[in-house]
Amino acid sequence: MQNIRTEVCVIGSGPGGYVAAVRAGQLGKKVVCVEKAAAGGVCLNVGCIPSKALINAAKQWEQLSHLGAMGISVSGQTLDVGKLQDWKGSVVDKLTSGVRQLIKGAGGQLVSGTATLRDKNTIEVSGPDGNFTISADHIILATGSRPITVPGFAVDNQRIHDSTGGLAFREVPKRLTVIGGGYIGLELGIMWRKLGAQVTVVEFTDQLLPGNDPEVVAVVARKLKKLGVEVHLQHKALRHEDSDGALKLWIMPRGADDQKEKELAIATDHILVTVGRRPNCESLGLEQVGVAVDQRGFIVVDKQQRTSVPNIFAIGDVCGQPMLAHKASREGEVAAEVIAGHRAEQDAVAIPAVIFTDPEIGSVGLSEQQAIEKGHKVLIGKYAFAALGRAMASLSTDGFVKIVADATTQQVLGIHIVGPAATDLISEGSFALEMGAFLPDLALTVHPHPTLGEAIMEAAKAALGESPHVVGGGQRTANRH
Repeated sequence: MQNIRTEVCVIGSGPGGYVAAVRAGQLGKKVVCVEKAAAGGVCLNVGCIPSKALINAAKQWEQLSHLGAMGISVSGQTLDVGKLQDWKGSVVDKLTSGVRQLIKGAGGQLVSGTATLRDKNTIEVSGPDGNFTISADHIILATGSRPITVPGFAVDNQRIHDSTGGLAFREVPKRLTVIGGGYIGLELGIMWRKLGAQVTVVEFTDQLLPGNDPEVVAVVARKLKKLGVEVHLQHKALRHEDSDGALKLWIMPRGADDQKEKELAIATDHILVTVGRRPNCESLGLEQVGVAVDQRGFIVVDKQQRTSVPNIFAIGDVCGQPMLAHKASREGEVAAEVIAGHRAEQDAVAIPAVIFTDPEIGSVGLSEQQAIEKGHKVLIGKYAFAALGRAMASLSTDGFVKIVADATTQQVLGIHIVGPAATDLISEGSFALEMGAFLPDLALTVHPHPTLGEAIMEAAKAALGESPHVVGGGQRTANRH
């Protein structure tokens, strides 16, 4: 391949990179996107999309056992995990093919290879067809992240798995132990439990899904117990032993000394390690060109996604939390627009987070505790799905909508949903915060009946003490500071 001259070079084609490439092309820039693996990055290939495909399949499988309450009898159902994996792969293939077409349709070029910065305008690419260089006026770094490893638990995706391996079983594991009770661990753990695995979760902190509202997490914890998932909070994984095909994991309470009698052995067949992710920055050559990183290894950027080198931008997981696909996509748009001379910056009021556990979680803005810590007198409105007709008719009544507002101004500070379709419903919360909504804005917006979205309206009315469906109106004020 001959050396390439372009206006914009995007390194990485994940949900940040490909969106940046497409947007730059739409704005008239000549674009080359470099990808060392498969188009679409982690999200489309071994993350968001395949995991949600399997999670949805597990949900459908579980629902078969609940149809009797509706008078529907089902018998003779079978589960073919191999065929399920093939279907998951077909979904991924359609989307990754779409990414390639989108880049091409915007006038961009997608090339294969591993990219390294040689100077602020030159990228060296080692590809399957040999090495070549790309000269670019602007560079966008979108190399994503990878799973954090745990000492003593080297991933081989045979017995010790990372999230990629955890999505690839072609048979339901008999016993699966998950190290890490964050969103990835619980999403996959619950999914395999529904498909028949015996699942154990080991979490180092004192709460599952650390960083989430404790009231929200409690609903998921109750469902885990109902599903028969064994949970060990405040425990650390020590070591494992694989002897004659028998795998054992030893754990110990956090803070305990190293006395053997305090260790607990867990017999398992597979161990899934999901303790977080780290940025893919080490081999980019950042030091050589002077791109600054922080103490945790994330690339430092401003609101326009510009690094310490003015013509080099960074987006997505490589520039810090939250490490979410939709955040990366928005940052990709910003970087492309800035390069094209537009006035743009990453100025979202809040980035929503979604977790595909059972029940689902959607969250945006401040939690109750965060609002208190920022000095707000807090007004809380909650509405349970158990009181909602649509939820009852769907046999999905776990959870609630919780709205956090400032008690003085009534401005909405945060919305937290745990329950059916929470990952879809939270978009209304994101819109509310972005538009600077106040409680009456949500309470007076007529929501169609019967729908799950009514719970947001009812929670806003409860915060105002005006809900006709909550005894006493529903208002709760938190005066702590």
